[in-house]
Amino acid sequence: MRINKYIASAGLASRRKADELIANGNVRVNGAVLKEPGYDVAEGDVVEVNGRRIESNEKKVYILLNKPVGFVTTVSDDKDRDTVMDLVADVDSRIFPVGRLDYNTCGMLIMTNDGDFAYRLTHPKHEMPKTYRALVAGVLSDEKCRRLERGVDIGGFKTSPAKVRVVRGTPKTTLVDITIHEGKNRQVRKMFKAVGNNVQQLQRIAIGDIKLGRLAEGHYRKLTREEVEYLKSR
Repeated sequence: MRINKYIASAGLASRRKADELIANGNVRVNGAVLKEPGYDVAEGDVVEVNGRRIESNEKKVYILLNKPVGFVTTVSDDKDRDTVMDLVADVDSRIFPVGRLDYNTCGMLIMTNDGDFAYRLTHPKHEMPKTYRALVAGVLSDEKCRRLERGVDIGGFKTSPAKVRVVRGTPKTTLVDITIHEGKNRQVRKMFKAVGNNVQQLQRIAIGDIKLGRLAEGHYRKLTREEVEYLKSR
């Protein structure tokens, strides 16, 4: 958030007055006098005005987006690809995606402007379970399921135990749900490759007990108060 808006949202002054405070050297960020009127306040910044610490009163926003394939999970992209921000352009608050989904992976993505909330969802120590539905090539045998459940080596890293449930299968493909709590790059794809079944399609369908449900691709909804409190309590 731009520094003058941050000061204004704290109820201390108008944006114009905030610009004057900055110009007069009355604003410090992380202990240093601010000299950039266009400074964007980042998560974790300590802002002081006239020696007093302030905090923005911006309303917290929590959104569940059904990300389609073909969108990158970033705020901006130097290759000019479509980003998930294009799908929430009508949201007034400056939100950001919590964690990532690959370009070729669709499904549940949470977006927010609450940094503490995002930290709880993504930090490994909280072990937030995430469930994916994968269409994989070939037959996924019981023995392969047990290997995935025990943990597999995905290139110098052994995954933690997973939960695996075969939804249905044919001689050519298997539809399977897998629940993990880690978030290594392309982890689910690498796990299935490790047992000899390449992923053809991948969708995240749940985070903890919060399910994607029937939300249409490219659409989003606000998380309920109960859902937010559940995720915060994990």
